[in-house]
Amino acid sequence: MSLLSKFVSLHPYFKVHPGKLDAIKAMLPQFTARTATEKAMLLYEFSWNGDELFCREGYTDAEGVLAHLDNVGELLAELLTMGDLTRIEVHGPATELEKLKKPLAHLHPAWFAIA
Repeated sequence: MSLLSKFVSLHPYFKVHPGKLDAIKAMLPQFTARTATEKAMLLYEFSWNGDELFCREGYTDAEGVLAHLDNVGELLAELLTMGDLTRIEVHGPATELEKLKKPLAHLHPAWFAIA
């Protein structure tokens, strides 16, 4: 297993409410600016499929994921007034996923352990 395969990635999908696409697009640079200061961040970017927003993000470990969620919490709360979290996946080593199961339980993620 390579060192890179030991990282943890989040895969959240959001369905934008009607009429809120421009407002969400306008706030995405704020997420990117905040995330740029995170030491454990490996990648962070957004992509679109119509009115569906996806955030591709990776962190060195579970602690990095938790630090990120704390860092962008208020922005995420604002985004969730304009769109719904329809799915979230967490990928990584089982030992790192175990550290996240309790703190992320309220999001009901799908857990993908690296084989």
